[in-house]
Amino acid sequence: MKIDDCYCLGRVTKPWGVKGQMVLFLDVDSPEDYAELDSAFVEIKGQLVPYFFHIDQMNGNKAVATFEEITPEQASSLVGHELYLPLDLLPKLTGNQFYFHEVKGFRVVDSVYGDIGIIEQVIEYPAQPLFQIMKNGTEVLIPVIDQVIDRVDRELKTIFITAPNGLIELYLGDINNQC
Repeated sequence: MKIDDCYCLGRVTKPWGVKGQMVLFLDVDSPEDYAELDSAFVEIKGQLVPYFFHIDQMNGNKAVATFEEITPEQASSLVGHELYLPLDLLPKLTGNQFYFHEVKGFRVVDSVYGDIGIIEQVIEYPAQPLFQIMKNGTEVLIPVIDQVIDRVDRELKTIFITAPNGLIELYLGDINNQC
């Protein structure tokens, strides 16, 4: 299993108690969906290593887990390491909901400007994520917010948007003065 075939579930944050239990931070929208999780890959020196465990308790995005067949010292060595699961375990999203990795390569079409280009990546800034689109060598950044996204067409691999007034022109110039 390669990291590119997985998504980051969270990370091991600290030991818990004296029996080798570990606190896991689950960086997901619905941590309760993972209450029955019994294994994950742990990234160690660029490699994904499978570990089996059982979750003893959950509180919000934090879970206390007992790892199987390792000593408390070995469990403690996992602190700070990220947890991964295969992409095919992600719940399927519909409508205008999407995972950021899912829309890389999608075309973006603005209701006024038309074809903006292809999403190179989604940049995750603290204030809000942005689509990074390259159009004729020019970077265009579009906020990934509900007010901008009109429709996601997975079959056409296209996201239809209505960009804030003047945003596209800021990057690409006035559409009325183009040849």
